[in-house]
Amino acid sequence: MSSGNDCQPQTLTKPTFDERGAAELVDRVFGLKVSWISSLPSYDDQNFHVRVSAGGADEYVLKITNSEDSQEPDLIEVQTQAMMFLSAQGFPSATPYLTKDGHIMSLESGGTGLGSKKYMVRLLTYLPGTPVAKITTNAQILYEIGRLAASVDKVLSEKFQHPSVKSLHRGRFIWNLANVPLLDQYIYALGQNKYRAVVEQVIEQFKGKVIPKLSSFRACINHGDLNDHNILVDSCSASLENPQYRVSGILDFSDMSYGYYVFEVAIAIMYMMIESPDPLSVGGHVLAGFESILPLTAEERGALFLLVSGRFAQSLVIAAHTALLYPENKEYLTITAKTGWKHLMTMFEVGQEAVEKKWFETAQAYTHHAPAP
Repeated sequence: MSSGNDCQPQTLTKPTFDERGAAELVDRVFGLKVSWISSLPSYDDQNFHVRVSAGGADEYVLKITNSEDSQEPDLIEVQTQAMMFLSAQGFPSATPYLTKDGHIMSLESGGTGLGSKKYMVRLLTYLPGTPVAKITTNAQILYEIGRLAASVDKVLSEKFQHPSVKSLHRGRFIWNLANVPLLDQYIYALGQNKYRAVVEQVIEQFKGKVIPKLSSFRACINHGDLNDHNILVDSCSASLENPQYRVSGILDFSDMSYGYYVFEVAIAIMYMMIESPDPLSVGGHVLAGFESILPLTAEERGALFLLVSGRFAQSLVIAAHTALLYPENKEYLTITAKTGWKHLMTMFEVGQEAVEKKWFETAQAYTHHAPAP
């Protein structure tokens, strides 16, 4: 859910290819004949699930990046190379199918809209699995997602190298957690209600209590969007009463940027809360998994409540703002809002001290009885 390096989500132009145009793109750019194609939901890009006729079994995702992000080829190159690097390191990440001239992406024009916008096009391997949003999460998969969040950031930060990696310093990128204060200019989209008051409280507390401490957090490369639709899982047990899952896919690297390790665990906690019937209990399990790889410092732990709240605020405010601009995409844009508001309000009603106590005590219990790998 990316929209450039600045804080102007309203300027993006979402691609407008229909299925026929997308299939022609696959043929022209990648030299593959499409036997079946279906549009996939997306925030501000266009994605298509594609099957090609070569053997009948090869499946891909055609990713057409919005026109503004397409003007940053270095950034898209780094994100794609990071996916390839993670796949080589054993993570379940998609890899690109090369264009006819041997490149990982191509700038193309087209679509059903007016004008001659150009869009960056990639064909990525299709990853099997079920989005976390469609399962009933349990402690085991929440712990695994925490481990995944830490492991991805750790290996990217310690081992990934690329000439354009500096493009991940994305300044005022609206989805970077450090930029919660930039939500001020979009808060009008919420109207005047009790929700707005809570978001204003989050922003002010963030400015006063998190921003001054950023320099004490450990810096890293963040995936930045390990949400319940971007993590795929497979069942690895036959038990219906106590299902066990493994992560089978990591999707959408468009929010990658330099940030801090604690940002990634906060983002994962927030999105795992969305689908949970007991949202306040989620954080401890995710945190335990994360800390099995990367224990947080006292300063990082002390910011966790406001970082999770800040991600709720980002998701809810930006979705409300973007839905005003693109009402036809409102249902997808506001997926999080259906329960997000309720969870954010509950967090503030229960209070930081009680929520942290629940998270930290749950995480502490794992140090005495860690789950089997």
